[in-house]
Amino acid sequence: METLAWMQAKLPEFLRDLEAFVRRESPSGDRAGLEEAAAFLEEAFGPLEGRLSRKDTPAGPVLLLRREGEGAPVLVLCHYDTVHPKGSFPEPFHLEKDKAVGPGVYDMKGGIIALLYALRHAEATGRRLPPLEILFTPDEETGSKESRPLIEAAAKKARAVLVLEPPTATGDLKVARKGVGLYRLKARGKAAHQGVEPEKGVNAILELAHQILKVAALEDREKGTTLGPNVVRGGTVSNVVAEEAWVELDLRAWTLEEVRRVEEALRGLTPVLPGARLELSGGLNRPPMEPTEASLALFAKAKAIGEALGLRLEPGRVGGGSDGNFTAALGVPTLDGLGLFGGDAHQRTEYVVVSEIPRRTALLAELLYAL
Repeated sequence: METLAWMQAKLPEFLRDLEAFVRRESPSGDRAGLEEAAAFLEEAFGPLEGRLSRKDTPAGPVLLLRREGEGAPVLVLCHYDTVHPKGSFPEPFHLEKDKAVGPGVYDMKGGIIALLYALRHAEATGRRLPPLEILFTPDEETGSKESRPLIEAAAKKARAVLVLEPPTATGDLKVARKGVGLYRLKARGKAAHQGVEPEKGVNAILELAHQILKVAALEDREKGTTLGPNVVRGGTVSNVVAEEAWVELDLRAWTLEEVRRVEEALRGLTPVLPGARLELSGGLNRPPMEPTEASLALFAKAKAIGEALGLRLEPGRVGGGSDGNFTAALGVPTLDGLGLFGGDAHQRTEYVVVSEIPRRTALLAELLYAL
């Protein structure tokens, strides 16, 4: 395939651009780092056909590259924030045999550079692209609070959404992701002297312990629903009956039906100890990305292209969320995992497989042409 040969010839140049981007470390919330990474994106994508615009948000710059055309656009979602503070890697970028290692190289700066070369290929060869709206966002790793309204507004105008997160550990594309809910359950009691008059107190920690057992019983592992009470805090000092305690809960579920079941049960919790009170806050951070007939048809198109490139792709399911959860929940056909193959996301050994870069980039380019 001509596209694959072109990408293979461009691999040294690709790696230079990837290194330049990764070295501009951009952890979520690091304004200076995000500005540097956004400047790189403006330098790299600005000369391409289309109009590149910028919107400053409290989370950092959001960039939008719009290419006009007939009909509804294809929306491409990219985030350029990463998870590790600057300096966490001994070397921000290095090659290690067949691996390129660095912060965000896999999740998901590599996918962004793949998009850059897919667009460069189109311009170099004259291949036709669909109308595109490409969003580069700075806050995906922290929940996309600022970006979500922009993503959803763009998705409502789109006929399909492509997400440049990396593929699964086995290299498959992603058609389903669990929804993510974040909640805080707080117990309020009454303080008293533990030694002199403990009977006048209501121990919030004890109340919370009862509730945590109820929370754990809401899991349904057969359906893939988990509810983790993973952070607990409470009390002040050991000789005072604890007046307040709270637990943070992490919900993951494949379907909105399961999310609603768990949320209803959480809202229905009642105190065990006389005089205790409960407060629930939080909610669904990302809705489940549930596969639809239209999204599976989009996957089938990518699968056929992959076969021509020597890739055997299957419809993957993963427990983590992405911005694709938002667009899928709106009913827009969404295909995720179109970034680079590698591993160790969010670890200090994060990498992409260098020899697989041309095929994954060719897959993205050919899918854009097919759309």
